[in-house]
Amino acid sequence: MKQLGAVMSSEIAETPAVFTNILSDLSAFENVKNVLVHEKIQSVLILARGTSDNAAHFLKYLIETQIGLPVGLTSPSSVTVYNANLKYSNTLVIAISQSGQSPDLVHFATAAREANAYLIAITNDSNSPLAQIAHHHFPLLAGPELAVAATKSYNAQLLISYLLVCTWTGTKVNAMQIIGEATRVASTAGLVSDAVVNTKRDHEIVLLGRGFAYPNAREAALKIQETCKVSVQGLSTADYLHGPISALTEETQVFIVAPSHLPAESILEATTKIRKTADRIFWIGNGGTPTGDDIVLAGSNCDDEITSTLVDAIVLQRFAMEFAVASGFDPDAPEGLSKVTLTH
Repeated sequence: MKQLGAVMSSEIAETPAVFTNILSDLSAFENVKNVLVHEKIQSVLILARGTSDNAAHFLKYLIETQIGLPVGLTSPSSVTVYNANLKYSNTLVIAISQSGQSPDLVHFATAAREANAYLIAITNDSNSPLAQIAHHHFPLLAGPELAVAATKSYNAQLLISYLLVCTWTGTKVNAMQIIGEATRVASTAGLVSDAVVNTKRDHEIVLLGRGFAYPNAREAALKIQETCKVSVQGLSTADYLHGPISALTEETQVFIVAPSHLPAESILEATTKIRKTADRIFWIGNGGTPTGDDIVLAGSNCDDEITSTLVDAIVLQRFAMEFAVASGFDPDAPEGLSKVTLTH
């Protein structure tokens, strides 16, 4: 009899090996080291869907904070539905996709390149349409990913995004620490057990994050929805205070993504208001401020918030997978989903 979640579990566990593959040779990044200057880049647009769109938010925040260029997220339907005439001179378009096959992404990328954009693709298939269209392609080196819910490919997207920006800023990469912490977190038994036991499917679940943690909050919400057949919100703590918090009750299960070195003041207002109503907070990562009955899903101890964030993606994936199995679902093949979604 097939063990529920066996494939998803094994693919999450492959993350340290994927990181090792990527970090073993950084010479490929030298080919785009000076692209911002040579192409006179004035703005950046990121093209993605689904899980890759959450990685896009991480890359967006990286570029905005580390380089200062304006970054936007594309609207593929502007081309595929409304036939917009793009004017993309001095624009860098970065396409992120596990498969590199979705027709709307390929259509938009083609139009962007014809509109004089410089196109970089990040996919798990060097022969995919997106990879072939791009001026430069970065392979995720994740190997075949069979579980419908993307895990190791998302983690690879975060790492490639980080390395790309490090190349542009001249930042030194602590490869050994990233691999070491990913290995430790991925192999920790009982990493999410307390949270799985204390989370109820019939009570509202909210995932919150701020800054670099926000993409992981979105991704955690998506993974739980994909694998556990429940509706989950994934929001910025700031956005949560601008309305959604009004739905907070004593039974709401609030998860806050808090990587090591997260600035405490960035979420202080949100946690203060949440604690007035909710009995406990679930923390994903080591940067939170747990008290009382709070439950901590311990994360990485990297030297900075950015690398802690990309390693902590493993924690949220472990939770989604184990919560699905505990709920009697097979996260490897969620009903109604397929591995490659071909949107038009």
